[in-house]
Amino acid sequence: MNTMTLWNITAWEFAALAAAALLVGFSKTAVSGANTVSLAIFAAVLPARASTGVLLPILIVGDVLAVLTYRRHAHWPTLWKLFPAVAAGVVVGTVFLVWADDAMVRTSIGAILLFMAGVTVWRRRKAEAGGAETDEEPDSVATRTGRIKARSYGVMGGFTTMVANAGGPVMSMYLLSAGFRKLGFLGTSAFFFLIVNVSKVPFSVGLGLIDGHSLLLDAALAAFVLPGALIGKWAVDRINQRLFERLVIAATILGGLQLLLR
Repeated sequence: MNTMTLWNITAWEFAALAAAALLVGFSKTAVSGANTVSLAIFAAVLPARASTGVLLPILIVGDVLAVLTYRRHAHWPTLWKLFPAVAAGVVVGTVFLVWADDAMVRTSIGAILLFMAGVTVWRRRKAEAGGAETDEEPDSVATRTGRIKARSYGVMGGFTTMVANAGGPVMSMYLLSAGFRKLGFLGTSAFFFLIVNVSKVPFSVGLGLIDGHSLLLDAALAAFVLPGALIGKWAVDRINQRLFERLVIAATILGGLQLLLR
């Protein structure tokens, strides 16, 4: 039995999932946050909860490709400060998934994404108005302010990535607000999401979101992630820092609106 018959999807629906998988690869190596469109496509074609389990392995494939591409640009002090808070957020998200319905999940995450985008835009405009330089090293996570920021974004990132694989935009807003440049942004987020997404697998299996059926569909879709990653790598070399930041913020706002208006 092939995957289309197993999931009762048409050829056009499979094509939509393949395009979403390609976009995952692109978002992992170019514009983080753009995979919220992939999330919407998967949720539209497949049952909402099942789509989360199918999408997670696809995201992990994209994470591996991103790590191979940007591994030398990761900022590990930031990662080590984020992980404990993210773990707490994943646990909260797992509990939330036990009783929350799809509408509650979409509304909660959409509101979080729009709030984070608004805060980030406000902070960056305030910094620019004050003449702050945004080309320096990222905010130090050794300072009290840096630790508070890392923990708050980390919890929200863990929560949103667990309940809907939508942690990318939250962490994108954190990395932008911390002043990361393009390659540091991509390298740090690559390692972050590879580790976080792999750690989510046991939770997703326990919730019944990942099983043999979902993995069979993943096997058919994974091949589409690679060309997306290659397109992203080609594109990111041609995007300047200011355009990169605007694209990330725009993708986050689009994702938040999409979740709220569905």
